[in-house]
Amino acid sequence: MYASAWLGKSGFSDPALTVEPDDVHALMECCNGVEERDLDLIIHSPGGSAEAAEQMLNYLRTQFDNIRCIVPLQAKSAATMLALGGNEIVMGLHSELGPIDPQILIPVPEGQRFAPAHAILRDFDRAKKEIAEDVAVLPAWTPILRAYSGGLLEFCTQQIKLSQEIVAGWLERYMLRHWDNRAQLAKRISEHFGSEASYDRFRTHGRPIRIEELRQLQGLKVMALEDDQQLQDAVLSIYHALDLTFRGPAIKVVENHLGRRKVRAVQPLVPQAAPGTQPEQ
Repeated sequence: MYASAWLGKSGFSDPALTVEPDDVHALMECCNGVEERDLDLIIHSPGGSAEAAEQMLNYLRTQFDNIRCIVPLQAKSAATMLALGGNEIVMGLHSELGPIDPQILIPVPEGQRFAPAHAILRDFDRAKKEIAEDVAVLPAWTPILRAYSGGLLEFCTQQIKLSQEIVAGWLERYMLRHWDNRAQLAKRISEHFGSEASYDRFRTHGRPIRIEELRQLQGLKVMALEDDQQLQDAVLSIYHALDLTFRGPAIKVVENHLGRRKVRAVQPLVPQAAPGTQPEQ
């Protein structure tokens, strides 16, 4: 199981909630001593780094021949990439994957925020067009363009290509390996999740992609969790136990069926009250 508490920690922001490079070490801890070559990987994550997702799945492929990715509720962004790297996806009718278009951290007057790579590239193209047509609009574009430091546009272009190439490579190698036209299908599926056309179709990075839509994509092997009652009961029991765990200080859990686990936790800071006063709650 690979899961984080991003849904239940309202107002709490920590990079550790996301897919990050250190998660590879957690997987190594939980794979140690596992002799089976088939893996059921339960994923519950908002996503994060595409490079970290690549490291994680490539490591798991050194340990396991067949990986069934199970999504009890949500696996978004880079976590969607992980799911697409399996041999099969199992998800409930209510479960969600999401777009894989990269989100880029950029400076704004309030601090920093994430912006879609596709949107940044479009901003620049729109600015060039409008300024060429009427130089009087330059002052309006100047503060926006000033936030786009050197190399950002090329970085956005490469990140868009990276996420799609990683997914297409995994699909071709694993889920689509028995298809004669697997390279073409893999490219089409990866573009469905991360291309500029998909950005126009989904409108937002958080848009849910459910099983009905996935089953329309030729080549994807997707099973409804509801089709196997015994499996559904087992997966939801694990998820409900996980939900209870996340009501405490735990924010990320990586655990196997043998009881090996790595848990990341945070402790709330309790201010010390001055003598003779009541501490704040």
